[in-house]
Amino acid sequence: MAKDNKTNAMRILDKMKISYERNSYECGEFIDGIHIADMLGQPYGQTFKTIVTKGKPDAFYVFVLPIDEEIDLKKAAKVSGEKRLELIPVKDVNRVTGYIRGGCTPVGMKKKYPIYIHESASSFEKIIISGGRIGEQLFINPDDLLKAADAVYADIIK
Repeated sequence: MAKDNKTNAMRILDKMKISYERNSYECGEFIDGIHIADMLGQPYGQTFKTIVTKGKPDAFYVFVLPIDEEIDLKKAAKVSGEKRLELIPVKDVNRVTGYIRGGCTPVGMKKKYPIYIHESASSFEKIIISGGRIGEQLFINPDDLLKAADAVYADIIK
């Protein structure tokens, strides 16, 4: 019997009966999203990265934005109701999310955090997000992602 090599995110989407396309690619270690998109011939605006921030002690917020954009921490703080946000250190990504850098996705994190997806996602039939491990991507309808991640659209980029 073949071993199920699906990620937690994929299993959650399957359980919720949310359709997605899986794309696997060769990549042994973290490479930023722009280099992956270039390598795979994917449009930057349709390929999204997941950023984790921290507000008040132990208050974490997740933001999903196009790979070629930069998070605006002031806008992000405003939508999250915090006075100030800061990016979490890379060394804390796994502890906070359950995923590793380069494989972090908004679906199926260790705990439930508020999640905000940049509003540009809504203009696409499908967006590309991490599949939950390095070398895995998901092509998913952004409204389905909103449902799966219990997220909202927001203006969060500079």
